[in-house]
Amino acid sequence: MVVPVLLPWYIYTMVSAVKHPIVVERVQTGVRMEKRLLKVLKGLAELKDMSLGDLLEGIVLHAFEGKAPFSPQTLKEIAKLREIYGLTLTAADSHQLKEKSP
Repeated sequence: MVVPVLLPWYIYTMVSAVKHPIVVERVQTGVRMEKRLLKVLKGLAELKDMSLGDLLEGIVLHAFEGKAPFSPQTLKEIAKLREIYGLTLTAADSHQLKEKSP
């Protein structure tokens, strides 16, 4: 028989870490993005059980403050997804991308 044990410090930490939601207005956007990059982002959103929009908002808000958006564990997950989807682009490539002609 398993008896649950409640740890007061853990309960306090979880309760004190909960913040009130901030109500925002979201809009639909038709952003074009490199195919493999989008696959990695969708895969990561799925792993983290969040929407692609929530993931992108988090990445951008962290970037705006000069903060790293990902933990070391998440970076490992991203590396695996990059390999799965063949994403070889790096930050150095970011302003050199040209869309291929149809």
